[in-house]
Amino acid sequence: MLTLDKIYHASYVLKEAIRPTDIIRTSGMTDKCKLYLKPECLQVTGSFKVRGAYYKISRLSDEEKAKGVIACSAGNHAQGVALAAQKNKIKALICLPDGAPISKVEATRSYGAEICLVPGVYDDAYEKAMHLRDTYGYTFIHPFNDEDVIAGQGTIGLEILNQMPDVEAIVVPVGGGGLISGVAFAAKSLNPDVKVYGVQASGAPSMAQSLHEHKPIELPSVSTIADGIAVKQPGDLTYNICSEYVDGIVTVNDDEISAAILSLMEKQKMVAEGAGAVSVAAVLFDKIPALRGKKVCCLVSGGNIDVTILSRVISRGLLMSGRQCTFTVELIDKPGQLVGVSNIIAACGGNVTSVHHERANEGSAVNGCFLRLTVETRNFDHIKEIKKALRDGGFSLTNE
Repeated sequence: MLTLDKIYHASYVLKEAIRPTDIIRTSGMTDKCKLYLKPECLQVTGSFKVRGAYYKISRLSDEEKAKGVIACSAGNHAQGVALAAQKNKIKALICLPDGAPISKVEATRSYGAEICLVPGVYDDAYEKAMHLRDTYGYTFIHPFNDEDVIAGQGTIGLEILNQMPDVEAIVVPVGGGGLISGVAFAAKSLNPDVKVYGVQASGAPSMAQSLHEHKPIELPSVSTIADGIAVKQPGDLTYNICSEYVDGIVTVNDDEISAAILSLMEKQKMVAEGAGAVSVAAVLFDKIPALRGKKVCCLVSGGNIDVTILSRVISRGLLMSGRQCTFTVELIDKPGQLVGVSNIIAACGGNVTSVHHERANEGSAVNGCFLRLTVETRNFDHIKEIKKALRDGGFSLTNE
């Protein structure tokens, strides 16, 4: 049974393994609330997962430790288990789908774990892990549906209330629910007045739908850039704890997540992965109106973003926040037209980063053409200003 004493014990045990993360006051990110961050993206292994994994492994018997542990993950849980096993000097076997990013595979291997690549997707890797567990007697370290794992994650709740006693609300990313279960249990046990809200990706809202339907449900599929919280079904333990202690769960889409990643990079010099940024996205896009004017702590749960998709995420974030826009202008194909358009954009303070010119297609004037421009802008009001200036200058925009 999960107790506050167990979470305090986990906090004591974890002192030898984790890095304390500070509370950071933000500036310029939002005017809706007083926003603070708990950057677990700066934790060892780059996420909070090492807390639960280490505490779980520390509680194993000598016999269980002798046989080793096994886990199934394509990301942060794998690295957390690998490091925890290394520090406890026991064997760790991690089953990964063979399509997992090379960076994550190698990061897990660097912590001393043995890697088993399994053809297929996560579910295939899970089945392989269960088979190996039953064959060789490994202890399976569940990523979220385990009381010791939940207690380890709950140490974050203790830290937040210790570092920020006057916090009024805590916003937490949610996948399977292990993190928010621990944080909510710890926070509410110490201060029942603190509100705890969860955030899921709209492409993987398993806990949100489960709470809405008053029972754990399994989604047929999940799809989101926040791969760390792309969970089809919450655990029974986590569902029960969330039902009792969590004040609400909202969702954010991939565009909003991308904008939050960009905002954290620009305003806080902080790199967050998609799963880690959903809490900030919920605040930036006002998904939880009850937070307005309150002292809010967002948990940035991880920073292990795949660098191969980072540029795409930044581009999406720029579009979502009005920092970049594409204009398509219909022109008469004659000298001076491009100069006229460029002068108007420059006069408005826009910066053209890409130009594509093409002849008009069927249905347009014979001497017509289209000019497609990608422009760096300040915000959505700036985009409106440029569009108005182009129209006032006699140009026709086709993508409105």
